[in-house]
Amino acid sequence: MPITLADTKVRMPLEGPAYGRWDPNAQPRRQGRGVVKKLLGALRRSASSFGARQVALVLFAYFAYFLVRGFTEGSASQAIANGDLIIEIEKALGFYWEPAVQRRIVEHHWIVTAANWVYIWGHWPFIAGVAAWLLWRRPEAYALFRNAFVISGAIGIVIFMLFPVAPPRLMPDAGLVDTVSEHSNAYRVLQPPAFVNQYAAVPSLHFGWNLLIGIALITQSRWLIARVAGLLSPMLMASAIVLTANHYIFDAVAGGAVALTGLAAAVAWSTHKQREAALAEAGDSGRPEWRPQPQHGHGAQPQAA
Repeated sequence: MPITLADTKVRMPLEGPAYGRWDPNAQPRRQGRGVVKKLLGALRRSASSFGARQVALVLFAYFAYFLVRGFTEGSASQAIANGDLIIEIEKALGFYWEPAVQRRIVEHHWIVTAANWVYIWGHWPFIAGVAAWLLWRRPEAYALFRNAFVISGAIGIVIFMLFPVAPPRLMPDAGLVDTVSEHSNAYRVLQPPAFVNQYAAVPSLHFGWNLLIGIALITQSRWLIARVAGLLSPMLMASAIVLTANHYIFDAVAGGAVALTGLAAAVAWSTHKQREAALAEAGDSGRPEWRPQPQHGHGAQPQAA
């Protein structure tokens, strides 16, 4: 009896939640997922290793900076004489406002407290927080601003050694109050007295480094609140260093100039390295392809030049 198509039954594999659907590509897919997991794990380990190296480098630079700065303190008489010179320069330029400004706020405890808080917590903790964010989210920008800090810090140490300047709070005839020491002890924890050079008023890296952090936030962050913080940070610090009698207005100008010089040098160095890398890559990929030269033997005719 002939078999018709209707009599044929094809047994399909069991399907459903209990059995799942057979997929011939399942094994390769699992292998691909394993490769991706291994790659992500390697990237995480590499990132954590890079982060650990950067943290160790920054901590070393931090303590080296204050150790060298603390051991290069100049003589008190020379520092006071240079402080008088700064005051004379400000008077000649018409902005020796430090005594008048502090007299206006010293009786207002909340203003003094705010200035102290900006001076203390708006510097190293703020810098550390932004640096951690840059390291995590913008590693290339982190390296650029790290170099700017190192270069400007080195310039600052040289100036501290060659030109010690007593801050306004230590000038005998200025009549200014050291509001940070009188109203707070937290700063002595962040900067131990043994590592502090009292005659390192010029330049003010308190202002200069906050300026660098402000530039980093404005140029690298997409959040409006972070950009506003980057704009306000150097402005608030400039006010705080004067109100607390830790720096002259001249110091802020000098600190900004040193910080921007460090940033310019860091940008130049980064540009130089990128150019070198581009030239090396172009040299590797752009070599003229070797072609065999025509042979003049065995009856071949040389081509006319």
